Amino acid sequence: MRGRAWLSRHRDPVIAALAAVGLLGELAVYDAADLSRAAPLAAVAAGALMWRRTQPVPAFLATWLALVALTRYAPGIDNSSTTFVLIFFITLFSLGAHTRGLEVVVAVPLVCLMTAWFVLNDGDPLAAGDIVFGTLFVGGPWATGLALRLRGDLARANRELVVQQEERAARAVAEERSRIARELHDVVSHAISVTVLQARGARRTLDSDPEAARHALDAIEQTNTAALGDMRRLLAVLRDTEPDGRVDPHAPQPSLAHLDDLVDHVRAAGVPVALEVSGVDRDVPPGVDLSAYRIVQEALTNVLKHAEASPTRIRLEYAEDALTVLVVDEGSPRAMASGEPPGHGLIGIRERVAVVGGDVEAGPNGSGGFRVRARLPYSLEDS
Repeated sequence: MRGRAWLSRHRDPVIAALAAVGLLGELAVYDAADLSRAAPLAAVAAGALMWRRTQPVPAFLATWLALVALTRYAPGIDNSSTTFVLIFFITLFSLGAHTRGLEVVVAVPLVCLMTAWFVLNDGDPLAAGDIVFGTLFVGGPWATGLALRLRGDLARANRELVVQQEERAARAVAEERSRIARELHDVVSHAISVTVLQARGARRTLDSDPEAARHALDAIEQTNTAALGDMRRLLAVLRDTEPDGRVDPHAPQPSLAHLDDLVDHVRAAGVPVALEVSGVDRDVPPGVDLSAYRIVQEALTNVLKHAEASPTRIRLEYAEDALTVLVVDEGSPRAMASGEPPGHGLIGIRERVAVVGGDVEAGPNGSGGFRVRARLPYSLEDS
């Protein structure tokens, strides 16, 4: 494992050393015209590969000029030496794979010049086939390196895009949880305030009006039972979120009592909305009440953004142990085909449902529209 890591860190010096040994070895058995001058040129041509990644253009120029000069002192070495050809390919590949920006602009004419040199020195007479072969022989390695580099850049860009999308989604979750925490904090604070007032009233009427005191104690029990569930939800949210304080702490929290106003507002924006209520309308815990309102609000916002104001149906189903919220829109074929991203609305809905310990289903309804169904239990099980 250590040997592999070392080789990965010193890959280019190893390649340069092997190329130098191979080329010098072939020169030793080759009948060079001037071996004393050819050997240093071979060392320069191979040694320049050490900088093929960090300085691809200078490394290419050094290797190319050394190889061209080598053919003068060792005529025919370019046709008989395997190492010569390998160095030739490696330096061209590296010129395509490791140049960026202005270096690419410089690399293109260098490749063209090398192609012309190769074709003109390939022999006489010059033929069209020689030009095609020379272009492929010289341009092929460079183009391969360039294509692999562009492919790698695209893959990295895609990975960075995925990371950015995940970070945006994580921020959206944190912001939604922060808002939920603030709202639940206000709900619990209100419950505690009501409890204090009821306790004061019970204390004052305990002797003079026991029945009134009993009613006050009943109200305290009911209020604190609901507040206990909301407190559990609040603590669950605060485990991962800190409030940022950007919301007015004195602003009243909406509830299902304000749902008609919300529906009227959306209708005024051009969305035909039908509101249905089934079951016995009952007082639900404030946290569930607030979450139900926010879920409907977020679903209607998504209709305005992504469903081109298509007809929408809202249904509230009150059961003994839970409130079910259903929002269904008819959708729009043009909107569905546009592929517009849905944003973070569904993240908010899922976070709302998770806070109250419920479950949610969200997705296409099979007829071109979208359907959101959330079940919100009135109480959380003790853990």
